[in-house]
Amino acid sequence: MPTILTDSNSYEEYKITSDWLQAHTKVRPVVAIVCGSGLGGLAKMIEDPVILKYKDIPNFPQSTVHGHTGQLVFGTLQGKQCVCMQGRFHLYEGYSVQKITLPIRVFKLMGVQTLILTNAAGGLSPGYRVGDFMVIKDHINIPGIAGNNPLVGPNDERFGIRFPCMSDAYDSKLRQLAHEVGEELGFSDFLKEGVYFVVGGPSFETIAECRMLHSMGADAVGMSTVHEVIVARHCGMRCFALSLISNQAVMDYTSLEKANHEEVLETGQRRAAKMEQLVSTMVSRLE
Repeated sequence: MPTILTDSNSYEEYKITSDWLQAHTKVRPVVAIVCGSGLGGLAKMIEDPVILKYKDIPNFPQSTVHGHTGQLVFGTLQGKQCVCMQGRFHLYEGYSVQKITLPIRVFKLMGVQTLILTNAAGGLSPGYRVGDFMVIKDHINIPGIAGNNPLVGPNDERFGIRFPCMSDAYDSKLRQLAHEVGEELGFSDFLKEGVYFVVGGPSFETIAECRMLHSMGADAVGMSTVHEVIVARHCGMRCFALSLISNQAVMDYTSLEKANHEEVLETGQRRAAKMEQLVSTMVSRLE
């Protein structure tokens, strides 16, 4: 039985998990990919895969959300050794923010240098359509502003400094690469760039909340990604994040539309192949 990690995570506990993973695969990943709801198909592109279930990994939490398989896939993607998370963890599942970001620190100890994240998000910008891709250029972290930040607590200098800068959280060169690849693939019409607003969930936002988020400068809203990016940047990793606009946030009281998770998964299935093509091509060109 895997051991259970308490909220008081220590370097030694992360090391136990890292050592266990390295004992179960010869892959030494330099790229980690985190798959959002309905977007786990990227893992199927990995060559010579080694699959490890979350339930078997020491200290790992478990995925409880439909559309999140709950396993790590190690192997080679476009010539790069990588690990893919099929299923992530969320605050609304009842985990602490430190617990849901545990895999990122484990990946750091394994040698990961670049973190690529995908998610399904609700579109707030009136120019966005369901099925659009949004390259995240910045975020607004309401849970973090309220004190629920994954870096709260004692700082371990072996991972990073006490007060990491977040003005460059999303790597500008990786964002530029995404647009170059998107143009080559003919994706320019639905490849956008904008600001991601993270909320705690699991309830979808009210109309008044959606209006407020958009007025604050957000183009899309979701329930993940930001916490992982903060920890990755604290660890010195480069980050790239991509949202699939899986539903349009309801902004009008006369609208009969209602946000639902089934629409999120359906949009993911419809657009997954193009997102996989974009991300895999980007991986092939990483330095």
